[in-house]
Amino acid sequence: MKLYYAPGACSLASHISLHESGLPFEVDQFIASTGKTASGEDFNQVNPKGYVPTIRLDDGSILTEGAAVLQYIADQNPASGLAPKAGTMERYRLQEWLTFIGTELHKTFSPLFNKAVSPEEKTRAHDLLTRRLGYVEAQLTNQPYLMGVLFTVADAYLFVVLKWSDRVGFDLTPFPKIRDYLARILERPAVQAAMKAEGLIQ
Repeated sequence: MKLYYAPGACSLASHISLHESGLPFEVDQFIASTGKTASGEDFNQVNPKGYVPTIRLDDGSILTEGAAVLQYIADQNPASGLAPKAGTMERYRLQEWLTFIGTELHKTFSPLFNKAVSPEEKTRAHDLLTRRLGYVEAQLTNQPYLMGVLFTVADAYLFVVLKWSDRVGFDLTPFPKIRDYLARILERPAVQAAMKAEGLIQ
């Protein structure tokens, strides 16, 4: 399996999950400025959507979209505990979290990265994020991870999105449970390995 990634992008969640899974894999960096990968592939030929994460499976087929990629990785090694069994209520809870992170957090961070966005729109995004993170803070009050005591692919995704706060100047001081959560996840060896591989930490 090959993961196509961009450093610090949402594909980092898939990179973390691959390390957590124990599966064999390789990586190839997508370089947006050239449209190619570090190995020289034309990324548009790999994924015409033009963004990561993208994985090439061992049979050569391509899978895209973060939530799908994360669940695929988890299902390749169920013993990793990265996702509850398909068809269970807990699996739907995982999908609920993945959807919330993708639609209510990930997309709401986007205007904060865009220099062309008006201050008013950035303020609206900031206020919306504050409300959404209040919900996350409450969910983490009595449990270490989103699904309880086990780290799942949803935690990998949330960790990556929340770390963007450092890049856009979003203050997490009002959210002590979230800050503890980030510190706890950052200590995980798989997280350290993925971030080091992407040049995000030493």
